[in-house]
Amino acid sequence: MRKKIVAGNWKMNKSWPEAKALAEGFTGRKDDIPVGVHVIIAPPSLYVQGLQHILPSSIAVATQNCSQHDSGAYTGEISAGMLHAMDVKYCIIGHSERRQYYGETNAIIREKVDACLRNNVAPIFCCGELLSERNAGEHFDTVSTQVKQALFHLTADQMAQVVIAYEPVWAIGTGVTASNEQAEEMHAFIRGVMAEYYTSAVADEISILYGGSVNAANAADLLACPNVDGGLVGGASLKVDDFMTIIQAAQ
Repeated sequence: MRKKIVAGNWKMNKSWPEAKALAEGFTGRKDDIPVGVHVIIAPPSLYVQGLQHILPSSIAVATQNCSQHDSGAYTGEISAGMLHAMDVKYCIIGHSERRQYYGETNAIIREKVDACLRNNVAPIFCCGELLSERNAGEHFDTVSTQVKQALFHLTADQMAQVVIAYEPVWAIGTGVTASNEQAEEMHAFIRGVMAEYYTSAVADEISILYGGSVNAANAADLLACPNVDGGLVGGASLKVDDFMTIIQAAQ
């Protein structure tokens, strides 16, 4: 049975005192996390070790990015091997902001996925289309290409370690959310693409999360969709009550 996952992407937000207070708020609500829901928080990398000492074991700490290289003269980068050494279990790979602002291509993202898997870090692989691509009817082709070019060199066993997050770029940070029908349609499509290349059994075990203005008000309906296995949450993960509401909606 595929995992129910709610992951919070803090992006470049919160001072250390604010981050510490937020983590303490989640720790105080740890008993409210439903059995069977896996919770992940991806803070700025600088805070990872500090938050590991605050958060309960029921909340995993992830990073928002890593290098495709194992080591070397790459100033400012952090390798997947370093993450593993710090007991970081997950890493967000290929977020649309990394694609848009830092020029990450499907080829680079593929290398980052490989780096994570080499080092026993589970990639949370992001895919999603621009508004112009959806309006042009190209959204399925765009997402299919992203998935195939970044993931389809993996074995079935490797693929089982990957979490996929569908985030329509037009819904990230805009307050606009894909409708339940749009979210379910794309999640079912992604699972179908996986089934065609691997098998239905493999596809059925992959957790596919929805991201894009998920909040406390819309989470229950979105996460009730049959092929939506959780959420990759942005702004709402910076508020204890809102994030806990989303976590509880995933059960």
